[in-house]
Amino acid sequence: MEIKTYLNEQRRVVEGALEHYMLGIDVEHGIFAAHIEAMRYSLFAGGKRIRPILCLAAGQAIEKRPDPDHELLPIACALECIHTYSLIHDDLPAMDNDDLRRGKPTSHTLYGEAGAILAGDGLLTWAFDLLSDSKQTTLAPEKRLDIIHCIARAAGSLGMVGGQALDIANENKAFPFETLRTIHRSKTGALIIASILAGAIGAGADQKQQEALTRYGEQIGLAFQIVDDLLNVTGTTEQLGKTAGSDTSRGKATYPAFFGVDVTREKARTAVEEAESALALFDEKADSLRAIARYIYTRSH
Repeated sequence: MEIKTYLNEQRRVVEGALEHYMLGIDVEHGIFAAHIEAMRYSLFAGGKRIRPILCLAAGQAIEKRPDPDHELLPIACALECIHTYSLIHDDLPAMDNDDLRRGKPTSHTLYGEAGAILAGDGLLTWAFDLLSDSKQTTLAPEKRLDIIHCIARAAGSLGMVGGQALDIANENKAFPFETLRTIHRSKTGALIIASILAGAIGAGADQKQQEALTRYGEQIGLAFQIVDDLLNVTGTTEQLGKTAGSDTSRGKATYPAFFGVDVTREKARTAVEEAESALALFDEKADSLRAIARYIYTRSH
């Protein structure tokens, strides 16, 4: 599989679906136009769309029919809305105070802090509107409820939000490596695992398959964050689309800070190998998941 071609094709599918499902600035919603514009600005500012693509790829690895995407696309879009909301809030002056995201001005630099906070809030709640809307998918209500619970747990205080809180609380502090692992598992890994499980649940995965995909998600989530740590040290602002070296300037503990660049790169490679091993019980329908794992290790932004 040529991974860049696959990712580009799937990104186009996801972006088409986002245009379909996302609120538009029209006569019906005109009074909310400024708020919706801020939501759409960040949602359509680019990005790899890895989380929705993982959702679709997991569904394809499980589904006995050739194309489960029509049922999973609302879920995939909801995941991207949640991810984008987290980026908007991450960039705020009270948090990481970044002026660039995906190579463009961050939300608060254009819409003000209040406008950015509300744009993030709007994307988060719109995601659960999509997930719970029975008109948007033919998935059985029991599956939808399981998916909503999975994503809500991953996005909240025991997952992504909790990881963000730990990250902020430990800036410019010395803390043990296990705390860094917890931050990474929560802030980055939780929503990645939920993206994979949401697609798998929607496609009818059994318990054994869900457990294997959870192990896969844990390892690619770890690899993703380790590579992010590396790129923040070794990449340029132009490559990353956000400020290079920001982790060091804000006093964040990272894998390179604990282990150095070379050992950190080896830890990322090991995580990817373990992710691929977790997929041993799946056939060639999971090749996209295998290729995504390898891509995460080799990406440059």
